[in-house]
Amino acid sequence: MPQNVDKILDHAPLFREPEYREMLAEKAKLENMPPAEKVTEIADWTKSWDYREKNFARTSLTVNPAKACQPLGAVFVAAGFERTMSFVHGSQGCVAYYRSHLSRHFKEPSSAVSSSMTEDAAVFGGLNNMVDGLANTYKLYDPKMIAVSTTCMAEVIGDDLHAFIQTAKGKGSVPEDFDVPFAHTPAFVGSHVTGYDNMLKGILEHFWKGRTRVPGTSVNFIPGFDGFAVGNNRELKRILGLMGVEYTILSDVADQFDTPSDGEFRMYDGGTRIEAARDAVNAAATISLQEYCSPKTLEYCATFGQETAALHYPMGVGGTDELLQTISELSGRPIPHELEMERGRLIDAMADSQSWLHGKTYAIYGDPDFVYGMARFIMETGGEPRHCLATNGTKAWEAQMQALFDSSPFGAGCKAWGGKDLWHMRSLLATEKVDLLIGNSYGKYLERDTGTPLIRLMFPIFDRHHHHRFPVWGYQGALRVLVTLLDKIFDKLDDDTIEPGVTDYSYDLTR
Repeated sequence: MPQNVDKILDHAPLFREPEYREMLAEKAKLENMPPAEKVTEIADWTKSWDYREKNFARTSLTVNPAKACQPLGAVFVAAGFERTMSFVHGSQGCVAYYRSHLSRHFKEPSSAVSSSMTEDAAVFGGLNNMVDGLANTYKLYDPKMIAVSTTCMAEVIGDDLHAFIQTAKGKGSVPEDFDVPFAHTPAFVGSHVTGYDNMLKGILEHFWKGRTRVPGTSVNFIPGFDGFAVGNNRELKRILGLMGVEYTILSDVADQFDTPSDGEFRMYDGGTRIEAARDAVNAAATISLQEYCSPKTLEYCATFGQETAALHYPMGVGGTDELLQTISELSGRPIPHELEMERGRLIDAMADSQSWLHGKTYAIYGDPDFVYGMARFIMETGGEPRHCLATNGTKAWEAQMQALFDSSPFGAGCKAWGGKDLWHMRSLLATEKVDLLIGNSYGKYLERDTGTPLIRLMFPIFDRHHHHRFPVWGYQGALRVLVTLLDKIFDKLDDDTIEPGVTDYSYDLTR
């Protein structure tokens, strides 16, 4: 065998060795695999219009949905508060998924614990698991707050989190006055953005319930579930600093998912201060940067007399304009000249590259707000967002997307697909081809299968590093997205014109 201690091969080259090729061929025979010609025939048929009609007719099966489950969003929210440990009432396997998903994207440890429910808890209830689990979490990890959410198992059997937490406090698991907010986050409905909303509302209810608001001048900001939160939250703070706005970011994960390597392990870092979360009830207004991540939370904020506003992922010229105008209106602070100059530089950059961007066609998938913001920016560049898909998108979202398409000549022929998955997207890419695909790392299989170049701009990004450290919000973030689009366009052009004497007539040095 080619593997030996003197030269250890990575799996990529290892399985190309003759011994492994022979082994895989014998395995195919043993498993009675159909002939390669038949596999190719069926694969080609699944890219036809005939198959597309059958694919879009299915109602009882989901294949590779572009979403995750509620507790992932809840764990993400909890990570954004000061010294907060996320406690998921459910099995260890579920929590391992949330932790690995976040740590693989952000390349940082993601701390969360579970109540370790097993078969006996599924039959008799998980009260004992909650009592012991909260005690262990409090003693072992020294948190300032424990945020409790649930998985499918706890929801199916109907465990009452409020009653369980009160019982645990009565048994001395944590002090009576210790902060243990909670939210029911059943994974079999909704998605990670629903869990984000439920958990954030649960935390605010814990601190605000029964209080009387004393109106102030500060503005609350809800970033929403965002794979670029490290860069985006810091860009948001920079903008607010330039505008002189007094603010509180409700769940700020920027430092938690970007800790330095300086010899000290930080289980907790940064986050919204507990006192700030409590005082946020007195804010003049609350602005959500992602509408579909916060409907219940914004509704709750409004019951205290706060003004509220919901945006759709403030990316690009129009998205950032809307953000700055909303902040200015609700805070009373003017938009500074420095930000106006940044806007002008972004538009100048877009004009410089207009000939390469105009008329490019795109398929976009991801969370509803991201797809909306991305499609809006694409049309600003002269591109056409032909296929826009959000597995967790609703009919209301589809209507919003259609209104967006109707607002620009570049939206003609574009369509939004709510509730569809990446197998649907495969049919779209195969039957109505586009120039570029925008999504997350799971799109690499669509790229390989349909030949559509993938641009990674959506959570999760597993197979590339450090994208999350740079913003995509604001004028500065839009410039970064613009460069990302152009780099992919130029890379594809170079790949298509690289063969000497055959295709290299446009293999230009200057573009």
